[in-house]
Amino acid sequence: MGNDRLDVVGIGNAIVDVLAQASDSFIEEQDLPKGSMTLIDMSRAESLYNAMGPGVEVSGGSCANTMAGLASLGGRGGFIGKVRNDQLGGIFRHDIRATGIEFDAAAATMGPPTARCLILVSPDAQRTMATYLGISVELGPEDVDHDLIRRAKVLYLEGYLWDSPAAKQAFVEAAETARAAGAKVALTLSDPFCVDRHRESFRELVDGHVDLLFANEAEIVSLYEASSFENAVQQVRGHCEIAALTRSEKGSVILADGEAHQVEAIRIGDLVDTTGAGDLYAAGFLYGYTQGRDLPTCGRLASLAAGEAVSHLGPRPSRSLAELVRSHGL
Repeated sequence: MGNDRLDVVGIGNAIVDVLAQASDSFIEEQDLPKGSMTLIDMSRAESLYNAMGPGVEVSGGSCANTMAGLASLGGRGGFIGKVRNDQLGGIFRHDIRATGIEFDAAAATMGPPTARCLILVSPDAQRTMATYLGISVELGPEDVDHDLIRRAKVLYLEGYLWDSPAAKQAFVEAAETARAAGAKVALTLSDPFCVDRHRESFRELVDGHVDLLFANEAEIVSLYEASSFENAVQQVRGHCEIAALTRSEKGSVILADGEAHQVEAIRIGDLVDTTGAGDLYAAGFLYGYTQGRDLPTCGRLASLAAGEAVSHLGPRPSRSLAELVRSHGL
């Protein structure tokens, strides 16, 4: 699209979310662990979709949500992910580009269909996700746009992609390009089950390539097999430049230079849907970071963006985050 500087370039799963309200009994009937993400195959995706209530389709994927949040704050970003030339692939491309994020990868003409995540939102605002990853996990080194990465201040990697060996290779090559161009590398751990599966290689990635680490309480405890959150905080120190660790309503802790900054959660309205809270937290933090703000301010921007995310159905901002930031004097 251009050669001008970007704040963040993200690499992640290109997924279209289908959100529907669901009762606890429906979630139980479908044999889905409430509040977590289950990977499913194409036939299960079709049967679950047919059984669900009316759904709202919106482009998702953890990293893509972060990029949409960054754009809403006024940041400039690019995205690298894989879609098919099908209906959902068209929806994904349209939605991310409509936010102002650069996404120029050609749609694949062969292979599995575009990924989708069926999200059941229960009355307590918990999200239970069943994800068919489709072609998104076939992302490999050949899909990495190194010119796009060289324009970024920060390269942001989505931990969910770590399941695929080709994507691992793509991550490492992308991180090396970012480093050579003087950019920082950020990683979100994405999911405690993801960390359980790849603990050793995640630790190697964090030690060797990552400057900024995003994780929630369960993920960081899993990464270091810690006895408590406090113990995990002690263990992560020194492994990366900055660790931003979220704790839901308890806010977050930002570790850097031997200091720990405690950041309070910000409530914007009623808690409606926790989908995307972590993604938007990362968006707020990365926006502040790339604009040269101090770490406590980055944390407050992150809390504000996360607070907006949980106040409505769906993972992407429902109003301008830039205006919200101004109204809060940030």
